[in-house]
Amino acid sequence: MRLSTRSRYGVRFMVDLALRGGENAVYLKDIAREEGLSEKYLSLIAIPLKSAGLIVAQRGAKGGYRLARPASRITLKEIVEVLEKGVCIVECVGDPSTCSRSGHCPSRDLWAEITDRIASTLASVTLEDLARKGREKAYAACMYVI
Repeated sequence: MRLSTRSRYGVRFMVDLALRGGENAVYLKDIAREEGLSEKYLSLIAIPLKSAGLIVAQRGAKGGYRLARPASRITLKEIVEVLEKGVCIVECVGDPSTCSRSGHCPSRDLWAEITDRIASTLASVTLEDLARKGREKAYAACMYVI
């Protein structure tokens, strides 16, 4: 399975919100600049994340985006499912009617098992986990030995 840039950028966007604490709204332009992403493309990613209830958009002087719930309660699976429209590595695993061979295909069971493992792994990682790793990596990058 190859994740699209939409999912990779979406995860970066969400981790950035988590690193900022998640409570205060952040302008999209600030996140785009910080992450080195196109603000226009990021705005297209924000739409389905907002529709799915993962982020909240606020208007006004203190407007911007923030997490809809704590980072510890948002998994990577939720983000990827929204941005990829599922986590199935082949269409027939999610919808057997897309292939007439689904009922007797010897490889479909393998694709289903791989899909289940990917989904399970993504479900086991929260935004809080990634934010913590981000902080650790940033700290390690600042350390030096004399």
